Amino acid sequence: MVRLFVPLPEPAPTEVTLSGERRHYLLHVLRLAEDSVLEVFDGAGRAFSARVLAVEEDTVRLGLGEARHAPPSREVHILQGLPKGDKLEWVLQKGTELGATAFHPVAAARSVVKLEPKRAEERTTRWTKIVEEAARQCRRNDVPRVHPPRALLEAARSLSPDTLLLVLDEEESAVPLSEAFRSRPAGTPVALVVGPEGGLTREEVSALQTFGARPVTLGRRILRTETAALAALTVMAHLDGELG
Repeated sequence: MVRLFVPLPEPAPTEVTLSGERRHYLLHVLRLAEDSVLEVFDGAGRAFSARVLAVEEDTVRLGLGEARHAPPSREVHILQGLPKGDKLEWVLQKGTELGATAFHPVAAARSVVKLEPKRAEERTTRWTKIVEEAARQCRRNDVPRVHPPRALLEAARSLSPDTLLLVLDEEESAVPLSEAFRSRPAGTPVALVVGPEGGLTREEVSALQTFGARPVTLGRRILRTETAALAALTVMAHLDGELG
């Protein structure tokens, strides 16, 4: 089934009019025409059967059926130290597939990448489109939020007080991620901190612990920054019964 992401109000209308980029995508990429059927999802957990009612000069009108709601899932935040190249885009795309609900690109002491405000805004727009497309392809009805880049401790401070804050720490060997994850009731929000290529400094780990963070390990294997977050998401999805 062809899927299209369209943000919708609450309650959802019975018809929606598309223009600009979404009209172009529907007509020229998906190659739909009048009476074509598709699925619309709103990024907030709802999906609708839809039909193309009319193709007009500058717009396309869709008729929407009844909303179908995705079952609630655990809130999972990824605080990813800004890596070099396109590694973050990989984390965003695959992390969306694996169930992350929010991404926080963070500047850590050892981050090589430094983004000026204008560049950060441009990158956030691009990153948001990446998670929207990943959600469409993996049939999620919700779209993870991508926060603008900011300092690591600022991002940690923004989390709700009930969030289980876990830090992937290469010097931690006693506390497995799975053990710490199981220590809280089902459904508890979780935030995972992953350092950039050079890892986190001891000062950063100590500062995070003042927010209640718990350093954890994924085991004896040494994983690259873009692999660590995805491996941790896979472990948590398995423990939640969503994988394997």
